[in-house]
Amino acid sequence: MTASTPHQQPPAPSGALLPRVLSTVTADPGRPRLTWYGPDGERIELSGHVLDNWVTKATNLLVEEFHAGPASEVVLDLPPHWRTVVWAFAAWRAGACVATDDPGTVEAGTVVVTDRPERWAGTPADVVAVALPALARRFDGALPPGVTDSSAAVLGYGDVLTYVREHSPAACAVRTLGPGATTRAHAELGAWARETADARWPGEEWLDAADESVAYRALLQARDDDALAVVAAAVVVFGADGSVVLTSPDVTTALAEDAARREHLVETERVGRLV
Repeated sequence: MTASTPHQQPPAPSGALLPRVLSTVTADPGRPRLTWYGPDGERIELSGHVLDNWVTKATNLLVEEFHAGPASEVVLDLPPHWRTVVWAFAAWRAGACVATDDPGTVEAGTVVVTDRPERWAGTPADVVAVALPALARRFDGALPPGVTDSSAAVLGYGDVLTYVREHSPAACAVRTLGPGATTRAHAELGAWARETADARWPGEEWLDAADESVAYRALLQARDDDALAVVAAAVVVFGADGSVVLTSPDVTTALAEDAARREHLVETERVGRLV
């Protein structure tokens, strides 16, 4: 790994969604953008600046370590989590395709970002292990040979995006397997995000665009299989200059069983559209 040095702004296709989304969230850099409620009382709040910083570092790791870019696939084998949002955004910022895959079919050259590195041992993929606890400085446990510990590595990458290759709006942005399998291009990323968020949270009235008169804060109560739905909703909300409160599946279950606790969270986090 080499230290990053500042360069001019990397290229992006005309109208690329991710740079515009990140520009929106960093326009007010100190404002909370992603608040996470996890197991054991964990609460993490990322401002626009901090979120962008994490995405930049992760993008630099993917590009510099694995040459990720157009025609690359980054498999996300992660639960619904704030780190999942970071790695999906980083893959898209590099021009790669965010995918789901199986250890039995994954191909050489694919980067797998996972909290279960042992699941991918022996595959031809490049594996990045992600420790989920907020304060983790390294992955807890022995890693298979050749696996990159993102907790130890990512902080060594630069805070300024160094280089990403020009990529076509027609290049793959999302590829999923199983029921509802789909492949969507970067030009379709916004539409995919809205469709996916609508399907998972049909009662949510997403803002279509930024509204200076409204502070929009969406509560995303995640289930175990909601990783990509959470990422999609984050694209929609951030694109409308909003912020996200995200609960882990365990917390989601607890809130469903305790209406008073849920009401308290909604009130203290100021969830909704505040005029």
